[in-house]
Amino acid sequence: MQLSRTPGPSPAAVAGLVLAAGAGRRYGRPKALVRHRGSLLVERAVRILVEAGCGPALVVLGAAADRVRADADLSAARVVGNPRWATGMGSSLRVGLRALAGTEAVAVVVLLVDMPGVSAEAVRRVAADATPACLATAGYGPGRRGHPVLLGREHWAGVCASAVGDSGAGGYLRQRLARVRIVPCADVADDADLDVPPAGATGPPAAEAAVPDADGRPGRG
Repeated sequence: MQLSRTPGPSPAAVAGLVLAAGAGRRYGRPKALVRHRGSLLVERAVRILVEAGCGPALVVLGAAADRVRADADLSAARVVGNPRWATGMGSSLRVGLRALAGTEAVAVVVLLVDMPGVSAEAVRRVAADATPACLATAGYGPGRRGHPVLLGREHWAGVCASAVGDSGAGGYLRQRLARVRIVPCADVADDADLDVPPAGATGPPAAEAAVPDADGRPGRG
């Protein structure tokens, strides 16, 4: 996947992390494999990060990992597997942050795979002026914070220690609200997630949702 970068964070400064390990039980299949406007959601998430100037880009897979690797063009990203994906998003965040520990990134932009409304411009805004101590989230109106989320390197160990179940970095950020920079993004993005298929959408029958993951276990989310 040949992608062009537009001005944004330095590739060596801000990494991009896509969490795409869930089985998408309510959706009926892993959302990494959902096609949206001509591309798979996981491909789009990687493209947004790369176009915003993030690098390295890393994708965490879990449910149906072999199928995602086969069907999706993820050549612009490094792919890592989460063998404990069924325990929740927190485990995928830990896997991703630990995989980035050996890079030169001073911070990472975290993006969930099922948010196709997040734009490269939103990522650029959130990632601007990143430092190892920074914390930032996109803002979508009064009192509403969302993705993408920026985590400075100094916070990675703390986030890993607190990310349990499906909480991700939420608990860590709530304990540090005064330090979290809110970046207005409502004019360029929407972080609504695709929890269920749109009305009238076609897709595989429910029985097909139990796609085995890389370890041969049935997918569940």
